[in-house]
Amino acid sequence: MEQLRIKYLRLLNSIENKFSRYLFYKINWLDRLVVIKGQRGTGKTTLVLQHIKSQFADLSQTLYISLDDIFFSSNTLSNIVEEFVKNGGKYLFIDEVHRYKNWLQEIKNIYDFYPELHMVITGSSAIDFYINSSDLGRRASVYNLPELSFIEYINFSYKLKMEVFTIEDILHNHEKLAININSKIKSIKLFKEYLTRGAYPFAEKTDSKFYEKLESIINTVINNDIPSVENIHYESRAKLQKLLFMMANNEPFKVNISELSRKLETSRDVLTRYIVLLSKAGLINILSTEGKGYTMLRKPDKIYLSNTNIIYAISTNVNIGNVRETFFINQVSQLHDIRYPKTGDFLVDNKYIFEIGGKNKSNKQIINQKNSYLAIDDIEYGYKNKIPLWLFGFLY
Repeated sequence: MEQLRIKYLRLLNSIENKFSRYLFYKINWLDRLVVIKGQRGTGKTTLVLQHIKSQFADLSQTLYISLDDIFFSSNTLSNIVEEFVKNGGKYLFIDEVHRYKNWLQEIKNIYDFYPELHMVITGSSAIDFYINSSDLGRRASVYNLPELSFIEYINFSYKLKMEVFTIEDILHNHEKLAININSKIKSIKLFKEYLTRGAYPFAEKTDSKFYEKLESIINTVINNDIPSVENIHYESRAKLQKLLFMMANNEPFKVNISELSRKLETSRDVLTRYIVLLSKAGLINILSTEGKGYTMLRKPDKIYLSNTNIIYAISTNVNIGNVRETFFINQVSQLHDIRYPKTGDFLVDNKYIFEIGGKNKSNKQIINQKNSYLAIDDIEYGYKNKIPLWLFGFLY
């Protein structure tokens, strides 16, 4: 216990509270069991440590542990919790929970046997496989920490305090919003920065090795995180990587399951399983006419990489149309339902139709559609239903 506590205090001392992710203010930290899931590198550990540092003047009742610590190769989580509670511990923060064998059952038992204990646990997006289908899902308050939004990137990188807007604000007042924002920043310049290397907080520290770090994260998700919750062989992992590479080097990836299964030399059922794995692991976004749910996973109309930085990290031939649409679905889907419409590129909240494109894009494809808009790249200001694409990065 002493060894773990020293590591905890040393790590806590290194954390700054100058910038906090938007989710920091959305979580109900008073709940007995809080689960924070999300893609690697989005800042889950920092989020938790910032909460500890800002909330607890007295640290004696708190403990942070990471279950990928070698300590847990010969010690159990249950024994540590028992000792912690016996010594007056009340607030336990558990990181990298998916790296611990039988974590789901142990967390459930700890929750049931220590009713006075508050727990916050974090894990990769892959823990979705178990959280929603287990008793733990009914006990926990579950939150997802996505990549940085465009506005978070601006505030984090340039030490600003710009405000978020609702999608209705953007649709109906985009001209005034753009005037205000462009008086403070160079929106086009910063937007290009964001698209290439702005989705992860670690970009500032890794600098020239950013893409190496991002590729390493992708490989870790495929080779470690997914296998930790789902039994897949090496050959399947290689095909997951190949599928991601194909997506990064094509136009917005329209899905033909039969053709795609032939290219990957696998069956339709296995390919569907691959798509489910990548979606649950947070590496891809799926667009379907069916909306959310298992049907959507079995019948995807389009598949996008999770964010634009991944495209630039692994693509040998970046398609700008793919980048634009990937940005839109990444940002808007965090707070809104997105589906594949009969006309246009995206249907948001079953109400708004969007066509995405460059500054010469016309509205001929959606001209007769009610509540239809153009989200346009490479423009600072919009006009009527033509809205700057970058503004959709101000939603969270």
